[in-house]
Amino acid sequence: MPDVPVAVRRPQRADARRNFDALLAAAREIFAEQSTDASLEEIARRAGVGIGTLYRNFPTRRDLFEAVYVEEISQLSAAAETVAELPPWDALRAWLDRFVGYVVTKRAVVDALNRDSELFQACRVTMYAAGEPLMARAREAGAVRADASFDDVLRMISGLVSGAFVDEAQRDRVLNFALDGIRARP
Repeated sequence: MPDVPVAVRRPQRADARRNFDALLAAAREIFAEQSTDASLEEIARRAGVGIGTLYRNFPTRRDLFEAVYVEEISQLSAAAETVAELPPWDALRAWLDRFVGYVVTKRAVVDALNRDSELFQACRVTMYAAGEPLMARAREAGAVRADASFDDVLRMISGLVSGAFVDEAQRDRVLNFALDGIRARP
């Protein structure tokens, strides 16, 4: 897998790194629950730190949005490495399941980001570099239809999971129906 060209710069000290990671996790959860208008004080409180710690790490709200987004892309890229040794279809499917979580975070912060920015474009390149080899491997193994592109699949999943579902079980069933459509038929 290629190196991740984008990454969040974590503090060096262990305690500062823990606070930083707690802030990112809390922000990701709260943005997904409440949107980007969520209270920064609530993010700090959920992370178990003071508001000063939040501002020391993320001087602006935009810095926090970008860090959450970049961290999500880094985790998505790492997931590709984690699943790479699975059988081709299983690897692709496991990565796409992780992609669903990314879509939820992206939906929460994407409007606050500049889609034309170098950061956003670099994140897109990183995501494709992580997932496209899994798709190619599954296609070469005969597990994925030859006419299904990686971009097609990501757009399909993004569209599906942006809808409202009764619960996660329903979302997973609908996702299974859709992914069954990209499987190669003997």
